[in-house]
Amino acid sequence: MKTGALSIALRVGAALAAAALTALLTVSGASWRLDDFLYDLHLSHWGYPPDGDVVVVAIDDRSLNELGQWPWPRDLHAQMFDRLGYAGVRGVALDLVLAEPDRNGDDRDRTLAAAMRRLGRVALPVVTAPLRQNAPPVEVLPTPAIAAAARTLGHTDIELDAEGTARGLYLKAGLGDARWPALGLALIGLDKNAAPDPLPGLRRPPSQRGSPYLWTRDHYVRIRYAGPPDTFSQVSYADVLGGQVPVELLRDRWVVIGVTATGLAPRYLTPMSDEVRMHGAEYQANVVEMLLHDRAIVPLAPLWQALLAATMLLAVVLAMLHPRLQRPGLVAGSAVLLALAGSVALLRLADLWFPPAATLIMIGAAYLAWLIVHLRHWRREANLDTLTQLGNRRRFDHVLQRELASARRTRAPLSLALIDVDHFKAYNDAHGHRAGDKLLQKIAAVIASHARRPRDLPARFGGDEFAVILPDTHVEGAARVADAILADLRKLDARYGAREDQRVSLSVGLYTCVPGPHTHARTVFDGADAALYRAKENGRDRREVTRLGEV
Repeated sequence: MKTGALSIALRVGAALAAAALTALLTVSGASWRLDDFLYDLHLSHWGYPPDGDVVVVAIDDRSLNELGQWPWPRDLHAQMFDRLGYAGVRGVALDLVLAEPDRNGDDRDRTLAAAMRRLGRVALPVVTAPLRQNAPPVEVLPTPAIAAAARTLGHTDIELDAEGTARGLYLKAGLGDARWPALGLALIGLDKNAAPDPLPGLRRPPSQRGSPYLWTRDHYVRIRYAGPPDTFSQVSYADVLGGQVPVELLRDRWVVIGVTATGLAPRYLTPMSDEVRMHGAEYQANVVEMLLHDRAIVPLAPLWQALLAATMLLAVVLAMLHPRLQRPGLVAGSAVLLALAGSVALLRLADLWFPPAATLIMIGAAYLAWLIVHLRHWRREANLDTLTQLGNRRRFDHVLQRELASARRTRAPLSLALIDVDHFKAYNDAHGHRAGDKLLQKIAAVIASHARRPRDLPARFGGDEFAVILPDTHVEGAARVADAILADLRKLDARYGAREDQRVSLSVGLYTCVPGPHTHARTVFDGADAALYRAKENGRDRREVTRLGEV
């Protein structure tokens, strides 16, 4: 395979690997904390004024003070339904669990049931609870008399995320089969023209069968909250019952009745606030308002999430690795902004949620990997001669100093070979600079082939001058290396003229010493340079040696 094709294959392979890992991270939900942070950050600045379709009737502290200790007798709720029926409300969701008969007698239940029938548009909750500790859950419905009077039932399963925040809900749920609509959906379902069709939400995979002992969920959506707690119109239960709320405020409205009094019902964290929690009645009001006006946020299906994330990473990594693009940092930064902007655009324009955190993390990781690889490459290139791929003068000076210090400590011999190419200018003039460069590359390959130990360093000074540092090498070993280099170069037979003697050769100067405290790099270099001068004086194509025990 040619070098160019191999390079392309490596770039494509790296991009495909990054894309596959991004898809895996996205669908696994491993980055959910960052995703939820980004989601909450945006949603907290994306509120809207409610259209006035929903009114919360709050069983608040003042109602308890005026109407007596909780729980109230159910004929009190019957009076409330009559009041709401008189006001002409569109429908009522009573967010109270009425699973036990009234403690004051069945007559109160029958009175409530009769009022519900007169109103005719009442939704009641279904909850789940175990019959005893460690037992499987069962569906808890209102008492038979009250359930029969309700027009519809809906579940009140509030979906809390890992850190306890209510970001979404399942529009359908039930034991074994997702047959119960959410309470807010059940309420607006009383008017066929108000219910969303088709029902939004991320579907449960058909392959997942429900168990009769497990709570099965379907049609998951994220809630588009209107705002922080107390955004919706709220009136006191006692005021409605006492006739102090104008009929116009209730007419043709959807009503949610729920407990807001201190300590009687849980409150929930939402993306709209961190400190002030939202009571269940306003949560249900947000659900109703969202469904009435098609504001439900639907997460992208896992397959689409994976494809979108993988496509973005594939494009980013290919762009970063493209040889003509010199600013991968700009590519990575632009891709991060594009991923965030794309996620926001999908959310704002299409009510679709694409979690971008895994994509952002992988873009950062890809850039970091590129940076590490190129820092190593730049460091290597800073110490290499670009033509011959041998060490350059900078690398030579550094290694000579290091090996000299090491030889002083260990009292080991150190050898240096200086190599000059004979008649290189004549070869260049005869064959051209391109041929001269190729010859230098061949000579460098010969030199490198005989400096094979890990600490040996072949280097090019520049022009036609080379050197080899041979640590822990006696003069005899250095001479064998020099002779092998000379023999291999003769085999190249690099001629620049017709005569036998008109060929390129090498002159090699060797210097070996056991360095002492006063031995400097210049001393070693000058010793090898003197030997090189003698090699040239004595006819070239040879080696000469300077022998010193300690300098």
